[in-house]
Amino acid sequence: MDSAAYLASQLAKGFSRSLHKRAAALGFSPGQFPVLIELWGEDGLTQTQLLQRVDIEQATMANTLSRMTRDGLVERRQHPSDKRAQLIFLTEKGKSLQTEAIIAAKEADDALFQGFRRFERELMLEYIRWAIENARKL
Repeated sequence: MDSAAYLASQLAKGFSRSLHKRAAALGFSPGQFPVLIELWGEDGLTQTQLLQRVDIEQATMANTLSRMTRDGLVERRQHPSDKRAQLIFLTEKGKSLQTEAIIAAKEADDALFQGFRRFERELMLEYIRWAIENARKL
């Protein structure tokens, strides 16, 4: 198949499967990983800020955060100046996953790029970034 959209979808599914095996043992899902990454970088974001950074649908974010709260990865706190907003903070459990989760994601990447030479992998990543930037302009 020569459709970029189809191939990108297949690549995303492959990465998700690869990460899922590793993430399940740690207590998170691949869909939660982008939220964790953002909160590891800056804890205490609003749901709106997370939506902008992760670029997913509102309903998907709400469901993801509900599962993460249920699983003890994040907690919600009232925004100090906006009574309609809540801030999302990592719990100790969520914070403690960072090192192992990053290793798991790297292993998932390595599995997908098995057989690639270093420059091929770097080119592929550059092409993916380029395509993502183009897609954001649509």
